[in-house]
Amino acid sequence: MRIALTSGLARRQVADDLGVGLSTLNPWVNAHRDTDVVSAEDRELARENERLRRAIRIRKEERDIMKKATRLFASRKP
Repeated sequence: MRIALTSGLARRQVADDLGVGLSTLNPWVNAHRDTDVVSAEDRELARENERLRRAIRIRKEERDIMKKATRLFASRKP
């Protein structure tokens, strides 16, 4: 359960990695979500990791937009 709740991986990926079906993994995770299987510190780290992954994804999208804009302006003839 700790892997599924704290790794930041999609549940589908965790299920595949563990060799179980998603329909098997989901009930396990839901049953143990609020137990002490995962410490409060682990849950906090998982939330922070998710926040950072989201921020990185946004920055990459912004970077890609800037690259496209740079190419567009560089290709213009004066």
